[in-house]
Formats: sequence, structure tokens, C-alpha cells
Amino acid sequence: MSSTNHNLLLIDDDPRHAKALRAALLATSEGPSECEWVRTLSSGLKILNHKEVWAIFLNLFLPDSRGIDTFDKLRLLASAAPIVVLGGVDDEDICKTAMLHGAEDYLLEGHVDSYSFARAIRNILEREGARQELFIEKERAQVTLNSIGDAVLSTDISGNVTYLNVVAEAMTGWPCKDAMGHALTEVFQIVDGASHRPAPNPMELAIQGNRTVGLTANCTLIRRDGHECAIEDCAAPIHDRDGQLTGAVIVFHDVSMARAMSVEMSHLAQHDVLTDLPNRLLLNDRLTQAISLARRNQNQVAVLFLDLDGFKHINDSLGHSIGDKLLQSVAARLSACVRKSDTVSRLGGDEFVILLSEVWHAADAAISADKSITEVRRVHSIGEHRLHVTASIGISTYPENGEDADTLIKNADTAMYHAKENGRDNYQFFQKEMSLQAVEHHTLEGQLRYVLEREELLLHYQPKINLKTGAITSVEALVRWRHPERDVLLPGQFLAIAEESGLILGIGRWVLHEACRQARAWLDAGLPAVPVAVNVSSLEFRSEHFLEGVRAALKKTDLDPRYLELELTETVLMRPAEFTASALEQLKALGVRLAIDDFGTGYSSLSYLTRFPIDALKLDQSFVHHIMANANDAIVVRTVIRMAKSLKHRIIAEGVETQEQLAFLQAAGCDEGQGYYFSRPVASHQFAKLLQARIAATVSK
Repeated sequence: MSSTNHNLLLIDDDPRHAKALRAALLATSEGPSECEWVRTLSSGLKILNHKEVWAIFLNLFLPDSRGIDTFDKLRLLASAAPIVVLGGVDDEDICKTAMLHGAEDYLLEGHVDSYSFARAIRNILEREGARQELFIEKERAQVTLNSIGDAVLSTDISGNVTYLNVVAEAMTGWPCKDAMGHALTEVFQIVDGASHRPAPNPMELAIQGNRTVGLTANCTLIRRDGHECAIEDCAAPIHDRDGQLTGAVIVFHDVSMARAMSVEMSHLAQHDVLTDLPNRLLLNDRLTQAISLARRNQNQVAVLFLDLDGFKHINDSLGHSIGDKLLQSVAARLSACVRKSDTVSRLGGDEFVILLSEVWHAADAAISADKSITEVRRVHSIGEHRLHVTASIGISTYPENGEDADTLIKNADTAMYHAKENGRDNYQFFQKEMSLQAVEHHTLEGQLRYVLEREELLLHYQPKINLKTGAITSVEALVRWRHPERDVLLPGQFLAIAEESGLILGIGRWVLHEACRQARAWLDAGLPAVPVAVNVSSLEFRSEHFLEGVRAALKKTDLDPRYLELELTETVLMRPAEFTASALEQLKALGVRLAIDDFGTGYSSLSYLTRFPIDALKLDQSFVHHIMANANDAIVVRTVIRMAKSLKHRIIAEGVETQEQLAFLQAAGCDEGQGYYFSRPVASHQFAKLLQARIAATVSK
């Protein structure tokens, strides 16, 4: 089809692009011959209000609109016209997001010339021609073509099979020639996955409702030979040109692996990767249930907080691999010490919690603690090593020492520190006068209130590396506290207190502004543009002024939003979906990048990966540390990388420390890496030297 009577619309404030497009039109023998050029989105929208255009070329970064929001506003008014977006060399991720939102194609700076415009016009013409050809085909053919890769099965109005594609033949076990004319219920046998009772006939539902319907949840297909597989998808009615129903088409695919992966990921979200013991999330749930049951039955619940004595020395001297195997040995012995109704959990590091769900006397908890200490004390044979560790245990009981999960764990933790103070290798019951931890906590909290006033905070920077090219792709800003009495404190030593007290809001604002300021300073110094990543706590994200604070930091430092990445933990997303989605969309509209930090450690659902505008996933270092020694961890890492790739997310591995880990991640297709293997967190001037070294290396090549 010729489009010579249709105009092109260019919305772009760069006159060079307008000149290149007009040159392309002069050189193109077919297609549109006229182009209207405006510099702002508002001008483009005015034209579309009173004139139809054949196609639109849109720069995503205009004087009056920036980022993906520019495309979305235009798409609302120009839903039919194909749109090709333009962006800078660093805007490919945003352009790809526009493709997901409906853009036809994208062009990047350095490739925007008359040739690329002409090619884009030819592509639009080809797609338009293809769409016209498809339009005149029967609706069944259109649905079938759109479902390539899935199984497709169609029936006539009586419910007899008329077509199966190759995938449907394999999944049902029926060749198309054998299935033709057979009843759908004979060829397409589906049952409820739980009850194994026949599932509703999707063809009948689609024809009766004259609409597309989804298959019954948890649906299982029984193949001709009896093999079963889980399936998902939908059924739709087929109409002739007069709108009369002629049959139905069913499109489905095997989701057995996806469901198994969902179950596995749910398990991983609630269990410690190293020991497979319940993690804090599952422990809190079971402890809360145990408290509710104890309240009804008028009995007690005991919490034993266990910390290994001497583990750090073994871990540091013999390495993480031996340390991990020792933790696994301890986990197995603790699990053997308790009843099936009890829970042994690993909180992280060398800390374990034992939940005794039904206790009638405090002495029962003491017996369990003594047994656990005895078991841990026995020699652990790890390879050629015979290792000795002991355990210090703190005990708290419900209802005497607390009536909720957090209080019981906290008080057991306090009692454990008292056991450490009393020579280790023993247990102590919590007593109200135990105030060591409370005093320490209170002291640090009081000093934290003045860190900004006294200018005691500083940032260190750790680069993220492209695993294919070795280039520095971005840098993470990590806060430090120059404590007046204790030298420099790391985040793990004070940020939890800052969050509990609400002081994290002020600290977070300082970190955000300082990171943006430093990124701007590097740019002004002529160093390569490197986005800076800032961690955002749950409390900061929920703050009503958070978005305003991000805007203010970018404006005050004159930093382009694309050079700022916000790293959110999975727990940040464990909020009402409406609030989270709205907040994330506003941040994306602002132009900043969004990443999920510590991926795989804290969330039991993966739905947010498709519902929220995420750019990148940071694979938690706990997975990376064990990929060479633990086959299950290696499987998880490969699975997460494949999943991220399929969702078009960047995947970044944290905690890369060895050449072997790097080689594994490169082979698995991981995009970026971060860890001591590349660089420890360094001061700003040291990071500048790293960037300068990269420039020198590039020039020398």
C-alpha cells in the first residue's frame, strides 16, 4: 500500500534530525513524502487533535516532557499511528521500555541519520503491508499466527476438533489428522490439578459467553498416553465475516516448569539458602502461630537464640567454604535435637533460633538448650579438619518475657549476649535487669542524632562491572560513620538503629544528595558518565516526601535523572500493590533507574517483577558465595539469570570475590558484577582514579 497521501510527524527539538528525516523522504521512492516538524510534545499533541498522521518520530527527551512519560502521553492521543522513538546513547533501556509500551522501533544518537530514518520508514511500510495481509485472513489463522510457540487447537460450533498445530499435537498426543472430527473432550482432556475431577469445557464457556475466557486455575492436561502436565492460557470464540459464531480456538502452553520454579522460589524466599532451615520470615510466622495456640491452650512458648562461639576464627582462617559446611553440620545437629513440632531457624551468619512451640515448664527449655549445647560442642569432621565450636544460648518464654514474636526474639538475643559475657558455652534465661544491649542501643541512637550536624557521615563507592567488556557501568554509594570514639562504622553497625528510630530519613536524604553531588562533580571533571546507585530503606520509600526529596536532590545538583539508580530491597515492595506501583511509576516518570537489591532473600511472590517498572535485579551475594561449592546454589543462580533475561531486566551479581565465581557468572550470561574481586568500596577520589584508569586503558587500545 502506498502512503504518499499521509504525512509524517517529527516531534524533536534537534534540527539535525529534522534535516535528516527530510533527506530520507527525498531519497525514498515510496511511502510518505511530506513531514511536519515540531519541537515540543504539546505542539505535537495540538497537531494530532485536528489532523491524522501516518507515522510519528518522537524524541523521548523534549523541552516540555522527558522519559517514558513522553511516549505514554502521545500514545493516548495517537493510538493507531506507529511511533518510532529517539533517544541518547545512554537511553536504550528507556527506549526498550517504550517498545514494551507499544513503540514500533527506536533510534539512538549516533545512528540518527537519513539512512536510519529511511530504513525505519521502510520497516513501517513492510509492517503495514503485513498487517493488511493478515487482516484479510480468517480470524482463526490470525489467532494461530499470533500464538506461534504455544499449542493451538480449534473446534467447530459443535465442539468437534478442526485443527491442531504441531505443539498441540505433541502436548495432547493426537496427530491432527487423527483428531479431526473427534469431540474436544476426547482430544483435550483437562482435569483440576488438585481434585483430578474434570474441568469445565473451555470451548463451551467461550461460545456461551461469546468472549475470551481463561482456563480453570490449576488446570492439568492428560495426554493420550496418560502423561499429565500443568497448562495455562485461554479459549476464544471464532466468528465469520458476518459476525456469526463458527467455533472456538484454545491456546495453551505447558507451565509445569514455571509452577515448579514458583514453588521452589517460594521455598527459597522462606528458607535459608545454605542450610535450608526456615529463615526469619518463616520463623516469625510460625512463632506468631505458636503464640496464638499457646494463648488458647494456656501453655508456654520458648525461644532459644543461639550464637556460635569461635566461628569467626574458623571462617577467617579456613575460608568460607569450610565455614559454610560447619554451619550446615550445626544446623543438622540442632534439627535432630528438637521435636517435629518445633522449628530450627537460621537468621544469618552463625545465629540460629530454636522455637519450642509447646512448653509446660521453663525447665523444658533448659533441657533443650543443654542438649543443643552438647551437640554443638561435639567435634565436627569437615573434610580433613576436626573442628571445635561451642554455643551461647539465650532463652525467652511466652508470656513472661513477651507476647509477640519480635519481643521474644529480641529478649532471647539479649539473654544470649549475657551468656557470652558469662564465659560462653552456656545458656541464660532472659531477665528484666539485662540491659546491656538496651544501653548500647540507646547510646548509639543518641549519637546518631548528631551525625549530620557534626558532619560525621561519608560515602565510599564500589563499582559495578560489565562482565563482557570489563567496563565500569555504574557505582554504588555506601555510607560510613566516622564515629568520634570507634573509628569508622559500617552500615550494619548503625543503620538498623537509624531505621528503628526514624533517623534513617535524614541520613537517607543526606546520602541521596551527596551521591548526586559527587556524580555531578565527576562529570564536571570530564570523567565518563557513570550512574550512581543509592540504597533506599522501606521507611524512606514509604515517606510522603520521598519523591519530592529525589526531585530536589537532582535539581540542586543539576544531575540528569538517568545518572541516578535507586536500589530497593524486596521488603520495600511488600506493601499494598497500589501504593508501591504508583510510587515506582512516578520515579520512572522522573527518569531514574530502579533496581531490586538482595534479590531472592526476602519476598515470597515474583508477581512484582512483571507488575512494577523494574530495570535491574541484584542477585544477593549469599547465592554467589556458594555457586562453586553448592550445586543447588548454582542452579538457582542460572535460573534467576535466565528469568531476568526473559523479563528484559539487567542482572547484577553481588559479592563476586574469586576468578572462579566470575567465570561461572560470565558463562551463565550475567550482565554485571560487583564485589571485592573488582574493587572494595573506596573514597571518591580513589574511584575517580579507577575511572581515569579506564580512560587510559581505552586510549591505549
